[in-house]
Amino acid sequence: MMIYVSPLSAVPDAIREIKPSHLVSLLDPDTMIDTPQGILPTQHLRLGVNDIAEEIDDLVPPGVEHVAELIAFVQAWDRTSPLLVHCWAGISRSTAAAFIALCALNEGHPEDELARLVRACGSHAHPNRLMVRHADSLLKREGRMSAAIEALGPGRACWEGELFSIPLRPAALRTSRG
Repeated sequence: MMIYVSPLSAVPDAIREIKPSHLVSLLDPDTMIDTPQGILPTQHLRLGVNDIAEEIDDLVPPGVEHVAELIAFVQAWDRTSPLLVHCWAGISRSTAAAFIALCALNEGHPEDELARLVRACGSHAHPNRLMVRHADSLLKREGRMSAAIEALGPGRACWEGELFSIPLRPAALRTSRG
């Protein structure tokens, strides 16, 4: 099964082409989208957060409660159809959410391997560090998720990412655990 990551502009085509059962939208609260046709409202997680890593004026930073909702949502995903995750540009919040989903669904798998998998699949991936820090704590990964993202360095510079997919089960995990 696959996790797909996209910018907002690619969501309609992605829904039509990959037919995901679940959708995660990570957008500024003022620009949050309605549930698109083809997705059940109960299978659409809408997290109204800005792409920031600290408190700034009237912006909404990703909080522990947002990341806890994300983790619960991906853990409830039945994995019979793809999961699509998007933010505005498909670079930071959505790639953080994909990494968090991989860590939540591959308990015990080395965080650095999962982080490198995200970057290998999406060279522009630059996961939101605040989201990862919250997930690291919630998933009791003892700083390893944050360290893995820091070790990646910046992703390929671009204004907007493109749709990419990440296998839910990394090859090493598939081989060792079936």
